Amino acid sequence: MALQCGIVGLPNVGKSTLFNCLSKAKAQSANYPFCTIEPNVGIITVPDDRMDRLAELVSPEKVQPTNVEIVDIAGLVKGASKGEGLGNKFLANIRETNAIIHVLRCFEDDNIVHVDGSVDPVRDKETIDFELQIKDLETITKIRDKNIRTAKSGNKDAQKIVSSLEKYIKHLESGQSARSLDATEGDLDVISDLHLLTAKPILYVCNVDENTMKLGNKHVDAVRELVKDEDAEILLIATAIESEIADLEDFEEQQMFLEEMGLEKPGVHHLIQATYKLLNLQTYFTAGVKEVRAWTITKGMKAPQAAGVIHTDFEKGFIRAEVIAYNDFNTLESEQSCKEAGKMKVQGKDYIVEDGDVMHFLFNV
Repeated sequence: MALQCGIVGLPNVGKSTLFNCLSKAKAQSANYPFCTIEPNVGIITVPDDRMDRLAELVSPEKVQPTNVEIVDIAGLVKGASKGEGLGNKFLANIRETNAIIHVLRCFEDDNIVHVDGSVDPVRDKETIDFELQIKDLETITKIRDKNIRTAKSGNKDAQKIVSSLEKYIKHLESGQSARSLDATEGDLDVISDLHLLTAKPILYVCNVDENTMKLGNKHVDAVRELVKDEDAEILLIATAIESEIADLEDFEEQQMFLEEMGLEKPGVHHLIQATYKLLNLQTYFTAGVKEVRAWTITKGMKAPQAAGVIHTDFEKGFIRAEVIAYNDFNTLESEQSCKEAGKMKVQGKDYIVEDGDVMHFLFNV
């Protein structure tokens, strides 16, 4: 599924280092490949312990994980909304993504110069927010102005559009992002095709040093206070440590390094999984001796549409789906045991697929 998450941030905050770490991230069951589409776009494996467990139980010839696209977007500078620096490219690239990972520098290091001369993640966040909000204001104001004359003539559709856009304009002018507006379904419909930069779901990554990975520091505390009213997750990642982990080719060496650092898994694994959820994605599995495979679907997708992810013929000729919940498969350890225990359910066209379902589709073309 061609959904992308863009990594944004000011220059020298660790954005590209994080992207490089992600590109080298290795899942336990195999060294899955990283694919570069363009110089700054990568397809990255989504680590999933459930897939590893299914592979252990089924012993397939092949294991195929699912993935997510990450984009390393050009660094932003003040004035980007007016085209300063790589502003136009930066904003255009964000507009094409479906969600945002905002990297904030939360570590002190005199050897790495900050573009504004000092470390202040609150200021950095406000800089980027301001540039994105200004661009969204420009977009919304143009659409509103196009509809005002029609609205004044009594056209009710145009009046609804203007009313909704006025809400967003007022909200953005107050220094808040579109995603935080208490919007109605009608308001959301009005902006659905505008690809507003500040309406995209967001995840904040605090780039910290080794000593503050677990407990944080004053910079992290300031970020938490700043975004407490946003519906957004905050992750702490030390890109310097992640780089060292990523440079270790052997999985066992990685595990030894993690143990020494008191970590269970690399931070990028948590980031990839959080990104996957941020894009409103979930996974179902097919499991057989030929292949155990993870398939990506959007949350709320019904069985025929999920089948269509494998092949369009599966959706067109969908008859039914045989479904085993992952927890049941994990506990009973085989498809046959699940059948005998009555844990395999037969589901029809209206079944909404659950995250982790192990599925087999019956279809007729």
